[in-house]
Amino acid sequence: MDLLRSVVLGLLQGLTEFLPISSSAHLAIFPQLFGWGDPGAAYTAVVQIGTELAVVLYFWRDIWTIGSGWVRGLFSADARREPPWRTGWFIIIGSLPIVILGLLLEDLIDREFRSLWVIATTLIVLGVVLGLAERFGRKNRAIDQLTPRHAVLFGMAQAAAIVPGVSRSGATISMGLFLGYERQAATRYAFLLAIPAVVGAGVYKLKDIPGGENAYGTMPTIVGTVVAFVVGLAVIHWLLRYVSTRSYAPFVAYRIVLGIVVIVLLSTGALSATVAA
Repeated sequence: MDLLRSVVLGLLQGLTEFLPISSSAHLAIFPQLFGWGDPGAAYTAVVQIGTELAVVLYFWRDIWTIGSGWVRGLFSADARREPPWRTGWFIIIGSLPIVILGLLLEDLIDREFRSLWVIATTLIVLGVVLGLAERFGRKNRAIDQLTPRHAVLFGMAQAAAIVPGVSRSGATISMGLFLGYERQAATRYAFLLAIPAVVGAGVYKLKDIPGGENAYGTMPTIVGTVVAFVVGLAVIHWLLRYVSTRSYAPFVAYRIVLGIVVIVLLSTGALSATVAA
């Protein structure tokens, strides 16, 4: 049964990680709706490695260009004048806020922040934020116009995703739109920026997989991670095509409706605010 549940949750992770609707919120809400209990913070962190590996595969050329260009820049003044050197530093700078806050607030992330009241609230609030960004963002900047100041702001937005329900991609994309970046540019950069933080968090949480912070154990977690990888790869391809011509409005509506539904279920006692495995 744990294996089946992990497959379903891996599917859910793959579907929701890259859409701006918060995979962590879905991995907290839907298991409770099914009566499965909370899969645990460790399971949530590790299964996200699957979706980030999908990013690595999909953007491997970009990653190679940025990574190799950054390394060359350590030894060559000419390479330091090229875009990959700057982009590499921007990703490093943008990753620092979520790494620092993640380590400082680890206990809150694993426990208090996983309250469904918190998750429902952040679903609604960040849905409104994304809607405002979609409505008022100029959407005329290309990603090669990224500046150090914008890199810091992108990183601060991503750091908000330590609270389940915020959505790493949703927060980063919202900031990109507010700063005037094109939808596709903001989305691609959000995916690339997430790689160090998510893979790092997943590797850090590997130590908790055999223990009490993971409800399913090692093999179901591996299976869920593989499922998340396959589904996530398909979702990346679809989303980048979608945002090239359409807005994020449907995701805004979905976030707000889901948040309201969770609040109603909490208020009527149909859901428990404190998720427990």
